[in-house]
Amino acid sequence: MVVVKAVRPAISCSSSGFDGGQLVPLHKVSFVNLTLPASLLSVRLSSRNNAKLSLVQSTKESSTASTNDRAAVFSGENLHQIATNGKATNIVWHKSSVGKVHWQEVLQQRGCVIWITGLSGSGKSNLACALCQALYSRGKLAYILDGDNVRHGLSRDLSFEAEDRAENIRRIGEVAKLFADAGIICIASVISPYRKDRDACRSLLPEGDFIEVFMNVPLQICEARDPKGLYKLARAGKINGFTGIDDPYEPPLNCELELPQKGNNCASPCEIAEIVISYLEEKGYLQA
Repeated sequence: MVVVKAVRPAISCSSSGFDGGQLVPLHKVSFVNLTLPASLLSVRLSSRNNAKLSLVQSTKESSTASTNDRAAVFSGENLHQIATNGKATNIVWHKSSVGKVHWQEVLQQRGCVIWITGLSGSGKSNLACALCQALYSRGKLAYILDGDNVRHGLSRDLSFEAEDRAENIRRIGEVAKLFADAGIICIASVISPYRKDRDACRSLLPEGDFIEVFMNVPLQICEARDPKGLYKLARAGKINGFTGIDDPYEPPLNCELELPQKGNNCASPCEIAEIVISYLEEKGYLQA
């Protein structure tokens, strides 16, 4: 481990010591380049003025460093490390000074994701639009990520095979998280038939910020409605892997809201939206 107590301005140094220049208190230094052996895995900052430390792996070798040395840069406030995430390599997370809390103060609401799931024809999109209108009338900022709409752009390269459906849900979940991070109430209306995919989206957000709304409408009612004519095509064998016909729908086990069909009496989308609004008010999402 290397302990840095004071450094000279605009210099490069190794773990063996510093070369030339006048010593400057560490709290006045904004940038110093250190070449450290690969075996050194930690660096401790010592300062009486609460100076903070940022570590970024260099992409260039120092002319004085050996091939086994690794470069590090000390500047800023937080620790940054080059990372690998999936197929993405050599990436660093850059944090803005304006975050979710600040946007929530501006918008006077709390960012969250309302995830509306259910069979085709259960009323997901109608509820999403009614809910968005209800929030707008209250001066709240919301955005809808509709399953069909997303496939016009973000997911136009994906099919309805199981692997592609999972990727579609992953993309929607990641975008929804970005909206929530900006303090926006994001409404995702998508069949999302598999629990594991919905749970993966839930795991992206802080506890409580993923609100799963299950449109619990029986298959026979959804098929009788058949607003897009898709059930008829599925029954005729013209659509394969259609949820509810030849592909399963896994209902939520612990959703925040379940909106069941009550016999033949169908509540209007606006009436159902008010149920969701009441939940948001109770949980404090409509205020900062």
